[in-house]
Amino acid sequence: MIAFIRGTVVSYTSDNVIVETGGIGYRIFMPNPTVLTLNEQTLIYTYQHIREDAQILFGFTSMDEHDLFLRLISVKGIGPKIAINALSVGGWKQIVEAIETNNAAYLKSLPGIGPKAASQIVLDLKGKLVDTKDTGKIDSNLSDAIEALKSLGYKANEVNPLVKHLRKEEGKSVDEYIKMALQLLAKQKGV
Repeated sequence: MIAFIRGTVVSYTSDNVIVETGGIGYRIFMPNPTVLTLNEQTLIYTYQHIREDAQILFGFTSMDEHDLFLRLISVKGIGPKIAINALSVGGWKQIVEAIETNNAAYLKSLPGIGPKAASQIVLDLKGKLVDTKDTGKIDSNLSDAIEALKSLGYKANEVNPLVKHLRKEEGKSVDEYIKMALQLLAKQKGV
């Protein structure tokens, strides 16, 4: 599976972007690709969807968006196209907030999501998503450390509980935060 692609933005439309890396252009479907800048280097986290008749790359500018996408497609009746369209219209922070506050009306307003699907999303995902309320209070080094841990394969529900412990140690470098987080994770697992 392709976890991410780093390359130059060659072109984009309303729903996809072409990124060139190593002489190969990858078409990646993503929410709001117009936030990217043409002819600049970018890093896009990806999900590779393989069907009998196609192989499709879905891309995201943040791991939070990527993680929410994976959670959404785990819900019965929500496929990758519905999830990507919902993220295009709603944005991950608003969708997470709607799920956490049982706002099924907001979820129903997203393309492809009806009353049953909205209820199922809330039922399956409430309490399991990224805590968006605290992200504005995290210093940039801690935020970078959290993103690094997620890119190493740690899930949001493993990393997010560590934030309150790591906040007590202000002014650390990214590497110091990562080291402290790995020690806390090892301690939780009894290693």
